[in-house]
Parts: sequence; structure tokens; C-alpha cells
Amino acid sequence: MITQRTAPRTTRGAAPRTALRAAAAAATLTAAVATTLLGLGTGAAQAAGWPPLHEGAYLYTGTGGTGAVTTVDLRDLGTCHALPRAVRSVQVADGSASVVLYTGAGCTGGHPWATGSLAQSDLPAAALSYRVVPA
Repeated sequence: MITQRTAPRTTRGAAPRTALRAAAAAATLTAAVATTLLGLGTGAAQAAGWPPLHEGAYLYTGTGGTGAVTTVDLRDLGTCHALPRAVRSVQVADGSASVVLYTGAGCTGGHPWATGSLAQSDLPAAALSYRVVPA
């Protein structure tokens, strides 16, 4: 009896195709992340009327990032700061600190409002003081 033997199937051609698919997926993911980050930094902020997102923390006397600006020193953790004027909106872009805002002077008030380390928001009530805390 004659038995016909076939060569085992190889995947020599599959490795380059798999590598190309992985590279294409990585490029697509990188482009999506870059577009999202650009949108957070300028497009989304501009569309809502906010100033461009910059590293640091900023308090605004008006809503939507308008009015007089107070720059927050994010390295001064725990110290209570009085504001010269009531603030109505906040913008924070920092990986390690956030801001707690108080409706009363001397970091008092019924309901403190805390940002995250990435925030852009109008406040529920005007704030008269704030404290920087670890995120």
C-alpha cells in the first residue's frame, strides 16, 4: 500500500500578517488617544467657551472659565487661602493635587466642593476660600 504524505502546514506567512495587524491596531489606538488628548486640551475646552487647558490650577470669578483669574500654587498643600473675590469656576490639570473650595472664609462652609486632579467645572456655589490637597 502506498501512503501519500503531505507536508505539515506552516504559518510562515502568518507571522508578518499578524505583525502588520498589531502595528495597524497600535497606530489606530495611538491616533485615537492623541485625538482625545488634543480634544481635552483645546477643542473641547474651546467649544464650551473655556480657556485652553494648561497644567496647573486656576480659579475664575465668572462661570465657564471667565472673569478674573487666580492661579493656585499646587505645591502649597494643606494651607487655607482666602480669595480676594468669590470664584464661580475652576480648572485643574495636575496628576498629584486637587483643590477643595469652601463657600465661607477661612475654609469654612456647609458643603466644601473638591475637584479631581483633572477638572474643568462651574462651582455649585461661589467659593471664598480654598485648600490644596493630594489627589
